Order: sequence, then structure tokens, then C-alpha cells
Amino acid sequence: MRPGERPEIANLPLFREMQERQRERIFTGSFLQAFPPQLTLFELGQYPDFLHVLVDGLVELHAHSAGRDTTMRIVEPVTSFILAAVVTDQPYLMSARTIAPSRILLVPAALVREVVKDDPALMQATMRELAKAYRDMVRALTDMKLRQSAERLGNLILQQEQRQGGTGKVRLKAEKRVLASLLGMTPENLSRAFGVLGNHGIAVNGAQLTITDRAALEAFVRPDPVPGDPP
Repeated sequence: MRPGERPEIANLPLFREMQERQRERIFTGSFLQAFPPQLTLFELGQYPDFLHVLVDGLVELHAHSAGRDTTMRIVEPVTSFILAAVVTDQPYLMSARTIAPSRILLVPAALVREVVKDDPALMQATMRELAKAYRDMVRALTDMKLRQSAERLGNLILQQEQRQGGTGKVRLKAEKRVLASLLGMTPENLSRAFGVLGNHGIAVNGAQLTITDRAALEAFVRPDPVPGDPP
């Protein structure tokens, strides 16, 4: 890692509270790399060589079987992925590819496992990231089981609106094809779901969405009774 990159990386949540000596071990063995869109970072079934930390950009985690492919998660900065495979030294259960130009920190997986044992702050940060990933998975599974397609789309819009500043404006960061796959829909069903939401407080202008009637949208979507976790 270049010296000029170290202050930015040192301030990332995973490394912020580490002992300086242990952080230097991480930095010495890691590198920050820029990737173009639509580049495969790793494949399902591979053993992890690196912990990936998304600093800028957008990454799609997806799974495939019997000729079918589905989006499991869209990773936004700043967060690591897939930490569980690195910690357990087990094969990836998903593949990863960039959606947009992305900067990703690559930390050797074996080094992560070594330093976690020696640095309590990194261990606690690792536990927090694993716990957050688990909670995100529970929310996504609950959403898939308890909501119809248009309701799932509306719920995602409400979540994104909060992450993007709570101004009533939402910009879709991923292609609608990827968004449909994430929500368990076909692109045609996604288009119909947007049409339904037009009657429940959403105005669509390409990738830009506006919440015109929050009360109507929330009444239709039925937001989670437990608010989302802080970023």
C-alpha cells in the first residue's frame, strides 16, 4: 500500500481502533486496487486469498446453480465482503463482480486470521461486521418471505432513501436487471412493480425516484417494526 493511501484506510471502521503495530502489519501486506465495471473478483467455491474491503464503487454478490444466476447482495462502501469465508478459511458461497468502477482494499486472508488473534480491536470490529451481515441476511430473508414483489421494491426504496440522506429522493445505483434479481423478480415484474408503486407515493424518472406521499408508501409497504441498523 502506498504511504499516501494509509491515512484513508486507517480510518475505515474495520481498522480504526487497531493497535498501530498490528495495523502496520495489515498495511504492509495489503494493497489498494482500482477495478473497472463488470470484472469478476472471485468465484463461488474458491477459497479466499484476500479479504476484500470496498472503499469506493459498487459490487454485486451473486450465486449460480444449474444454469441460473441470482443477485444475493449489492455491496456499497465502506464495508468488507465476504468476511465469513476469510475468518473460517472456507470456500465462498457467492461470486463477486464490480458493478461500477471500484477501489477495493485487498488484505491477505491468512494475515487477517493471524492479526485477529493478536489484536482485540480488530477482533471486535470483525465480530461487528459478521453480526451486521447476519442481521442484514435475516432482514432480506424476512422481506422475501413476507412481502409481495411491489412491497419488496417499496421497502428497498425506503431503505435507500434513508441511506441517501432522507430527502425523499432516491437514485438507483444498479441496473434494473440487477435490482430485479436482488428482489427475486424478472425485469418484467420489476417494471410492473414500479407501476404499482406509482399509485402508492412513488414518482419514477429513469434512475431517479421521488417519494411523493410517504404515508401512502409506508401504508402499502409496512416497514420493518425494528428500524434498520445504523451504518
